[in-house]
Amino acid sequence: MKYLYIVDYWVPFPSSEYGGVISVIASNDTQCHDILRDGEVSYDHVYDNKIMENVVKAQRFVLDQNEESRIVSSFVT
Repeated sequence: MKYLYIVDYWVPFPSSEYGGVISVIASNDTQCHDILRDGEVSYDHVYDNKIMENVVKAQRFVLDQNEESRIVSSFVT
């Protein structure tokens, strides 16, 4: 089973003035974290724990199993 995660951006003000949201398709929290950590969104590794915290708190929606795990969209400031 796959989920669409709506994850709040983890970089605090002032580095990220308004925050943001990243949409990810993943099978579970760990895979979502790994996709964000290794994905196209660059970040400082000091935020690694904050990423997982936000993944756990993220809204998620059930998707069709055939969906590819990936970052679907990203809006960050």
